[in-house]
Amino acid sequence: MALRWLKARQTRYAAYAVAYIIVVIAAVVVLNILANRYDKSYDATSNKRYSLSEQTVKIVKGLKQNAAIIYFNQSTSFHDGKDLLDEYANLSPRVHVDYVDPDKNPELARQDGIRDYGTAVVQIGERKETAKSMTEEGITGAFIRDLKGNTRTACFVTGSGEHQIDSTDRDGLSQFKDLLAKDEYESKSIDLLEKAEVPDDCTTLVVAGPTRNYLQPEVDAIKIYVEAGGRALFLLDPPLDVGTSPIAANDALSSMLEGWGITLDKDLVLDFNPIGQVAGLGPEVALVTEYASQPIVNDLKGTAVGIPLARSLEIKDADKTSVQKLFDSSENSLATSNLSSPDINLRDPKNKKGPFTLAAVGSYSTGKPNAQGRFAVVGSSSWVANRFLGFNGNGDLALNTVNWLSSDEDLISIRPKPEDNRPITMTRAQLNRVRLTSQFGFPLIVIVAGVVIWWKRR
Repeated sequence: MALRWLKARQTRYAAYAVAYIIVVIAAVVVLNILANRYDKSYDATSNKRYSLSEQTVKIVKGLKQNAAIIYFNQSTSFHDGKDLLDEYANLSPRVHVDYVDPDKNPELARQDGIRDYGTAVVQIGERKETAKSMTEEGITGAFIRDLKGNTRTACFVTGSGEHQIDSTDRDGLSQFKDLLAKDEYESKSIDLLEKAEVPDDCTTLVVAGPTRNYLQPEVDAIKIYVEAGGRALFLLDPPLDVGTSPIAANDALSSMLEGWGITLDKDLVLDFNPIGQVAGLGPEVALVTEYASQPIVNDLKGTAVGIPLARSLEIKDADKTSVQKLFDSSENSLATSNLSSPDINLRDPKNKKGPFTLAAVGSYSTGKPNAQGRFAVVGSSSWVANRFLGFNGNGDLALNTVNWLSSDEDLISIRPKPEDNRPITMTRAQLNRVRLTSQFGFPLIVIVAGVVIWWKRR
């Protein structure tokens, strides 16, 4: 009887079903164990919107000591910050995340100065910094402040027609100032005409597109600053003499840079790169897609930058300086020395054929250990102005340059990208086709398929 029951069809089917259930349950358990142990995800968005940036990865993975992220929120709202904070914890075993309810632990909240729910505090060693927002930029900014400690200040020279950091117009630098703030830099303007001396609190000096000549005391102040171990960024336009706003040649400043190994040619580079034309750029904008090997541009491989109204540079090592090229214009570029007319003769035999060096950096040997001066020169200033800073990799190039100048190479990377806004634009005819297809087409296909199957089975 028992043997007959074991051989029965129903018994075999039941055994198969039990075996299948056991296999499925075992697979689910194994997958959950692996998922819990190896937290992996794939971000399919075009700009990696749901992934931490290369800059954050570099900073967190490079930690030399343990770090804690303390998230203050109500217990029922811990999940608001969990996804983002888990990404930090998954980057390095040195990062630990604590969740604290300030209502249940008011003493700790008071100690850390917590006033609002949904606030994160990053602690590395004895230092604690509050994240300015519950975003990647806010939390990574707290990591940077913990690691750097001291305040870093970018000083923009003013008084000779330079771009202004508080100006929001097309030629202003307000967006550049905002980018620097995200990397925890303070920005301020200084006037070397009032006092021909660079303030001691300047981490980096920026000369952003002067339109008038610097006086010799100003140039001497900059020279003394860099040769004593200071850091400076020079954004110098070609001396165009057209329209109502001519640009001075600034021979004294150019002579100082030539003594350091960088000669500013008095020309205008026109780039007829076909890729730039596809991108909607005119020949007055040099499109750069290839770079030399240097920390500032190493992470920009595969990223284009646009340099409008640029002049060419000639570089060489000098007595106490070592100079490196950052990038050139394309082979389809030419340089004209006719800077007093808006009409350019492309067949002028005086035109020079590219490629041309557009940006370079150098180090000045002060003779003291760990006290070298650094300088960077770009033959254009408009690429950091509000109207062009948002073009592709321009913002990254600007921040990477300032980071290298201030010896913050660990911050050089590609920053978090803004969210893409990709609206679907359709004509009325296209909208009608989509509506008819979704409301009538697909339901009709399902109905017809159902009728056919019913007819065959009948």
